[in-house]
Amino acid sequence: MLSLRWKLLSFVVVVILSSVLAGCSNNSSSSGGDENTVTVWAMGEEGKKLQDFSKRFEEEHSDMTVDVQAIPWDTAHDKLLTAVASGNGPDVVQLGTTWVPEFAEAGALKDLSEHMGDYETFAKENYFDGSVTTMEHGDQVVGIPWYVDTRVMYYRTDLLQEVGYEEAPKTWDDMKDAATQLSDRGEDAYGLDIDRNDQITPFIFAWQNGYEANLEEKELNFDTPEFKESIEYYTSYFEEGLSQKQQGKDITEAFKEGSKPMFFSGPWMINIINDQAPDLEGKWATAVMPEKESNTSSMGGSVLSVFDSSDNVEGALKYISFMTDVDTQLDWLDVSNTLPSRTEAWEDPVMKEDPMYATFGTQLEDAKPGLQIEQFERIAQELLSSIERITEGGADVDQELEEFNQKAQSFIEE
Repeated sequence: MLSLRWKLLSFVVVVILSSVLAGCSNNSSSSGGDENTVTVWAMGEEGKKLQDFSKRFEEEHSDMTVDVQAIPWDTAHDKLLTAVASGNGPDVVQLGTTWVPEFAEAGALKDLSEHMGDYETFAKENYFDGSVTTMEHGDQVVGIPWYVDTRVMYYRTDLLQEVGYEEAPKTWDDMKDAATQLSDRGEDAYGLDIDRNDQITPFIFAWQNGYEANLEEKELNFDTPEFKESIEYYTSYFEEGLSQKQQGKDITEAFKEGSKPMFFSGPWMINIINDQAPDLEGKWATAVMPEKESNTSSMGGSVLSVFDSSDNVEGALKYISFMTDVDTQLDWLDVSNTLPSRTEAWEDPVMKEDPMYATFGTQLEDAKPGLQIEQFERIAQELLSSIERITEGGADVDQELEEFNQKAQSFIEE
């Protein structure tokens, strides 16, 4: 896989050729130097809903308009690379937390350090510790947390009670015991569903077992006992038949019928279960992650950044400040069902009194983002490949992880 710098070089060539052929015409999605317009690139479902929502900003700033371009997640990365290469991007860009290091390293994001005192919503103390990590790149501030998500446990309360658990498993040992009993119910019954395509889950187990990377010294530490033990625990669920090796049925359907009574997921699953499995009302709940050394989970979500080529930095900053205001975030929750990044918003009754949301609020107090290096996704995909060789091909764990560690180290030393 090419490094970001080589990708950018390739895109520069493409952009130059395209500009010549197109007579260097302006891209309507860029800021275009209009100080009364804030151009925003937002991804996925949030992007589709943001244009109408942004009318609230326009009501407060009558001299400004917001132009939102909704971009599908599967094309967003390449579109951003093109914008970096051409210098023709938006004023405000939404970035998933794992993308921040990559585009910050490429110089695509403005350093907001000098503006931190101008907008009270930008203050780091407003956010969960895990979110603060996603704001920073070296000594720069390159984004403000917009919304957050994390992984928690979803479980069938009725089925767990049948195997002796009145509450969700609280430790690794409890989770293994409950999963074993649940998988003993018969053919096609499993205890815990682990999505093997979810690149963050192995890191969640590793953090819970005390694993830490030393990124300042470029030491990933994938050869440490803490990391190895976590992967052995992770893979044991597949080796012991407690988790299905193949994807199988849709998790909502499997959860509904009870064949997969425990799984990890984010806040979006609350509405999915309520909508697609209404008969389960009162038979399921959410819980924080079971713990080993800790019950750490992942810190996901998105930040809002100012693109380095922005011609309307002032408007961009005002817009980001508006979107990270507590009242705005609670309104956005109603529209998008994404969780607010501001810790103060979690004191609102709607967040504290709803047991489903309250679980996420508790879990966010101990959550970490993926390794904040530009090669993280490349490393994570390599780890999933190693895990597949262990669980499907019977590869030796020690040898596989030794090779994985060497390869991952070579990525960050290129």
